[in-house]
Amino acid sequence: MNKGYVYFLTNYRRTTIYIGVTNNIHSRVWKHKLGEGSLFTSKYKLTVLIYAEEYDNISDAIAREKQLKNWHKQWKWNLVKQNNPKLEDWYDTLRGW
Repeated sequence: MNKGYVYFLTNYRRTTIYIGVTNNIHSRVWKHKLGEGSLFTSKYKLTVLIYAEEYDNISDAIAREKQLKNWHKQWKWNLVKQNNPKLEDWYDTLRGW
């Protein structure tokens, strides 16, 4: 089975958050950075990877994405800040994944 990833994107000003799921995080985040990810991410220029989780299979990642999308906005930001307090772009650290 393919691995799965849940990821959070934000914009330059860190004001909007987007949660996505993919089986190829490198390619998917790169598409977002090029403005080809989705209409929502393109419209709001959500290109900064601020959080990601890896799963052994895509179905677990999809279940987690659904769970996270039901969370309150502040809970999402708290999760991100707990793991990435400076809200840095993690895209360059994906090589280890």
